[in-house]
Amino acid sequence: MELYSLTIHEARSLLAERKISALELTEAVLERILEVDNAIRAYLTLTPEEALEQARLADARRTQGDDAPLLGIPVAIKDVICTAGIPTTAGSRILENFIPPYDATAVAHLKAAGAIILGKTNTDEFAMGSSTENSAFFATRNPWDLERVPGGSSGGSAAAVAADECLGALGSDTGGSVRQPASFCGVVGLKPTYGRVSRYGLIAFASSLDQIGVLAKDVTDAAILLQVIAGYDPRDSTSVNLPVPDYMAALTGGLHGVTVGVPKEYFAAPEVMQPEVTAAVQAAVGVLADLGARILDISLPHTEYALPVYYLIAPAEASANLARYDGVRYGLRVERGDLIETYNATRGQGFGPEGKRRIMLGTYAWSAGYYDAYYLKAQKVRTLIRADFDAAFGQVDVIIAPTAPTTAFRIGEKVADPLQMYLSDIFTLSMNLAGICGVSIPCGFDHDGLPIGMQVLGPAFGEEQVLRVAYAYEQATEWHLRKPDDGRFRK
Repeated sequence: MELYSLTIHEARSLLAERKISALELTEAVLERILEVDNAIRAYLTLTPEEALEQARLADARRTQGDDAPLLGIPVAIKDVICTAGIPTTAGSRILENFIPPYDATAVAHLKAAGAIILGKTNTDEFAMGSSTENSAFFATRNPWDLERVPGGSSGGSAAAVAADECLGALGSDTGGSVRQPASFCGVVGLKPTYGRVSRYGLIAFASSLDQIGVLAKDVTDAAILLQVIAGYDPRDSTSVNLPVPDYMAALTGGLHGVTVGVPKEYFAAPEVMQPEVTAAVQAAVGVLADLGARILDISLPHTEYALPVYYLIAPAEASANLARYDGVRYGLRVERGDLIETYNATRGQGFGPEGKRRIMLGTYAWSAGYYDAYYLKAQKVRTLIRADFDAAFGQVDVIIAPTAPTTAFRIGEKVADPLQMYLSDIFTLSMNLAGICGVSIPCGFDHDGLPIGMQVLGPAFGEEQVLRVAYAYEQATEWHLRKPDDGRFRK
């Protein structure tokens, strides 16, 4: 087995047994990136010299008896998460030359655990997108088919994990931006409960929805990464001060006594659903039943309102958050005759089409005369969506649903039709509105050989149960073991 193809838990064992060194592992992954990334384009910024130095330090730490949970493990960071001394652009021209003076809390946790930072992965601008085509720099391609998108907005992280260009990665999930690309790229994508992982250092898109998550090669790796980055942070006012469970202990493999809910609303949209996706998820529910789970049909009646509610609340919060990018303190500055003209020129040149679209939508929702009709009403319906989940989790332990209505679509196919693009996240938006947790895991392939993902959703701070069910399904199937044919994207 090539070193770059190892999972985190496999690499941890080999490192602990001194069968490989962190330097050897990091060199293998960097060589892999050099070999394949000019085709996939998962990375915006690479830091090979820094990574190799971190690897040497990791090996030195191990000789002194250190056994930190990610010591010597090479990982990637989505480029909306601040990294001290490394450019953090949010996929936007307006932050093209921004270098943060500090690490996000999640990144600081990774470093303290011994992880090696390889670089920053591509993203839709300010995490606004479902395909990574909205990056101001270039589009990332799906390792399973280079003519397809990797999903978004964490498409760079998902593609890097799928193509073995890192052992794991951080992403962010505002409306599905970890889970949907995980589905498209055939990897595991975990969105924690809102408040479980600190948002300090995450460049804000929609502050009541944003959550840092993880992308990994299997469920065990997702549990390892979550264990490291979870926890209370006083620098984030929305961080929740609760003990962090032992997520690895949740990976038992058994489902007896577990009740799984299947919401009818997530299978009632044949006009947008690819039949192979429906069939794969229904077959996966059958596997869970065979493993001892009790299957219960449930209803989430306000599901149909999730899309319009999300596209009122998220753009409104984006409008407020992105107002800070005006060319005064940092980022792009386009000088003009007076201050207002400088603002206009800076923002006009700095933001891309999707960023401008969402800023304008959000500003409209905030405006006098429209606030009550749109934003306030959306917040009230958001409460009803949350109540649906609360009622459901009074009956079931987890909920099963498709991650996306289709497999990965072709590059350029939906760029000109924003509504069709937004529908790519129709099954993921509700979880962010409700603040609950969920994980996307591979559950099959379509006739074109493209991965299909299934969500396992849990209540707030129910990551243990979500990981338990996901792990049991993963161990009973082999979907996660399949890899894209890298002969098509080698140099």
